[in-house]
Amino acid sequence: MLTELVIRPRAEADLPALTEVLAAQQSLTRYPMRWPLPFPVEQFVARDVDLAAWTAVLDGRPVGHVAAQAACDAQMLPLWEAGHGRPREQLGVMGTLFVDPGVRRLGLGRRLHDTAVDWLRDHDLGACLDVVPIHAAAQAMYAAAGWRVVGQERPHWLPVGEPDVLAMVLRHSVLPLS
Repeated sequence: MLTELVIRPRAEADLPALTEVLAAQQSLTRYPMRWPLPFPVEQFVARDVDLAAWTAVLDGRPVGHVAAQAACDAQMLPLWEAGHGRPREQLGVMGTLFVDPGVRRLGLGRRLHDTAVDWLRDHDLGACLDVVPIHAAAQAMYAAAGWRVVGQERPHWLPVGEPDVLAMVLRHSVLPLS
């Protein structure tokens, strides 16, 4: 039972616990696709492109994460720009969303999603993301929230044999209020 759930800005002190959460959920979700990562896990969680980031904390323990990021993925950018009809400077990416497997199915992923999307909306940035089709639960959540696929690409980090990554955009007018 949830006793005290807080979503707050990510702190540097959260990183050790968040890297443990990311590792704990990876074998279940295959996110990130490459594991182990070829660089420190902390660099996956806290990225140079982060504009803002949040930690979900349950009873004082970090259990989830999401970030709003600058749109700078060279492969996805043309798809996102075309999908929104806006230039790169007017786009933002909802990314690095993950939740501790012990608290899944409680709506925490959607709450983190909504936090990042609200921040992007408040900063007048067109919301973008990418998702690998094998992440079916994430893809279903995004579709339910109004995201639409605008194309697909094959990034260098995608393992051979996996389906192309889907580029998605969210028009603010279709986001259901939560």
